[in-house]
Amino acid sequence: MATRVIMLRAVNVGGATLPMAELRELMTGLGATDVRTYIASGNAVCLIHGDSAAFDRALEAAIQARFGFFREVISRSPDDMAGALRAHPFEVLEPKNSYVNFLLSEPTPEALARAGEIPTGNDRWLVSGRDQHIRYAAGAGRPEMNVTAIGRALGVPGTARNLRTVEALISLCAGDGPAS
Repeated sequence: MATRVIMLRAVNVGGATLPMAELRELMTGLGATDVRTYIASGNAVCLIHGDSAAFDRALEAAIQARFGFFREVISRSPDDMAGALRAHPFEVLEPKNSYVNFLLSEPTPEALARAGEIPTGNDRWLVSGRDQHIRYAAGAGRPEMNVTAIGRALGVPGTARNLRTVEALISLCAGDGPAS
């Protein structure tokens, strides 16, 4: 049995509605226990039995079967989350402007080189393993870099959370954070 932070890419935006109560129900149906969600953007913490990657793929399939859309499920251990937070390489002037984009897998060196050719203005990003660290100079709502183009160049799906959300998910793993 292992604690996992489950993050879904792009839910409750662009018509992909997934109520958190129904997400908890799906996860429980797949064998997860102690399922807790955090805000309505596809964040959950739970205990799973068995292989975490198999659980993630099963949850993707269950979401597609029930709601009719596919969304990547990316999970990390509490230690992975804390490590990503500690490893954030940029000065944090405003936590809501600094993100970790949790990637499904490591990008290839060639993909990193392609992404590195895309101009960023005053925004910054750096990939470390399966984590892409991002700092927006003026916030994610007004990026100077083309995040979509960089993501396409990296060639692996990911889901970004600002540092406040990462901290909240770590707290939720410890039983200290708010659940919804």
